[in-house]
Amino acid sequence: MNLISWIFLFLALAAGAVAFLMSVRAQKAATDASQAQARAEADIKAERKRLLEEAEREAQRLKERGAQEAEAFRKEAELKAKEQALQARQEAEKLLAERQKNMEKQEQRLQAKEEGLDKKTQQVDQRTKDLDALTEKRKAELEKLETQRAEAKQLVEAQTRRLEEIAGLTREDAKAELTSQLEYSAKMDAAKLVRRIEEEAQEEALKKARWTIGAAIQRVASDVVAEQAVSSVQLPSDDLKGRIIGREGRNIRSLEKATGCDLIVDDTPESIVVSSFDPIRREVARQSILKLLADGRIHPARIEEVVEKVKVDMDQHLKEIGEAACIELGFPDVHPKLHKLVGRLNYRTSYGQNVLEHTKEVARIAEYMAGEMGANAKLARRAGLFHDIGKAIDREVEGTHIEIGMQLLQRYGEKEPVIHAMSCHHGDFEPRTVEAMLVTAADALSAARPGARREMLETYVKRLEKLEEIANSYKGVQKSFAMQAGREIRIMVDAGSVNDDQAYWIAKDVSRRIESEMQYPGQIKVTVMRELRAVEIAR
Repeated sequence: MNLISWIFLFLALAAGAVAFLMSVRAQKAATDASQAQARAEADIKAERKRLLEEAEREAQRLKERGAQEAEAFRKEAELKAKEQALQARQEAEKLLAERQKNMEKQEQRLQAKEEGLDKKTQQVDQRTKDLDALTEKRKAELEKLETQRAEAKQLVEAQTRRLEEIAGLTREDAKAELTSQLEYSAKMDAAKLVRRIEEEAQEEALKKARWTIGAAIQRVASDVVAEQAVSSVQLPSDDLKGRIIGREGRNIRSLEKATGCDLIVDDTPESIVVSSFDPIRREVARQSILKLLADGRIHPARIEEVVEKVKVDMDQHLKEIGEAACIELGFPDVHPKLHKLVGRLNYRTSYGQNVLEHTKEVARIAEYMAGEMGANAKLARRAGLFHDIGKAIDREVEGTHIEIGMQLLQRYGEKEPVIHAMSCHHGDFEPRTVEAMLVTAADALSAARPGARREMLETYVKRLEKLEEIANSYKGVQKSFAMQAGREIRIMVDAGSVNDDQAYWIAKDVSRRIESEMQYPGQIKVTVMRELRAVEIAR
């Protein structure tokens, strides 16, 4: 073999060795790769297992922390619920205490009224006993008088027989003489007896009339209330004043515009003053403020909504009051439109006297007097109920309350006798029936009885001074005395300068000046007294 062959052989062997080495290395690399892949898979499985374990541990921690937070939240909720329950219980106990206090005050007032009624009943019973005793006394006097008459008759007969024996007159002459004498004696006795009976009857009638009027007043006497133009609204705290005023005063302006009242927010603690001469508007404003405070939402739109709702509720409330008053007096057939008008009288006062209570009082007094006189008691009671109905809207309609009342009663179908009886209670019309005069008298009694109306001391003193000033301005007046709380004035005149006719003229002129120059409830009696004293000294 030549060198080239050995070279080729060597090269072939070298190539085979290289190929063998490369195959061995490739096989080793494949083995290493498979081992590396196995190790990677094992690492991945270990990492996955570790992550799962960590996830489970984290989930367990989250679960435990959630349970702890839930337990803490539950305990906090239970604590808040207990606090709210305690607060509600305290508020309920406070409200219960206030209601208990109010009930105790009402019970005390009721007990005081019951005691007053018991005293009045005892007075009426005592007067009844006195009247019965007086009747028995008069009956005994009449029996004694009859006995005396019988004795006198027997004495006259004995005297007649004695005269016949002494005079020796004929029977006819004696009879004529005795007849004339007996006739004269009988006429004189009869005249004296008639005069005495008339005086006793007049005295008894006057006493009975006074007792009847006094009993009627005592039966229906009502309390005096204060006539006001403002109402006070109590606030839970002074912080609410700012919410009532609102931003730049928009809330208080909306309230004043919606209610027609003036709201005064000053330094008075926990209080707002509502001012208005219309008591119904004032009450609507007061209730609206209370509802807004209870609701908590105070803004112009809510204010208008609440005020409108309170107005509707007030109309229903007035209707219920009027209906209750009509049913109380025994008139369920009153027109429904009149119920609201009668209810409005509950918020109207006159000299401190509630007009609705005054109306019911007049109705009962008129009924009582009509029953005593044998007149139509139901008609008098119904006319008394409606006699001041015009005052319900006299501030909204032109005219006197009598004219307005007559128009209202005609519009709602009241009968003519009722309208006539109520129209005469201030003397604007001449009464044609007994019931009309009784309603006038009952109105005067209700307004003028002691304690019915409250006046300021200054006004009372000024009225007394004005009465005496008018009386003392006449020539011949020596002294004048205002009596009976200014309801009567007595004038002493000089008998030498004032005769009887002038005394009557002074009384009439003084009463006319009082009517034109003064304002007063009820009526004032003017009495002019003229006394002539003749004095002479015996020496």
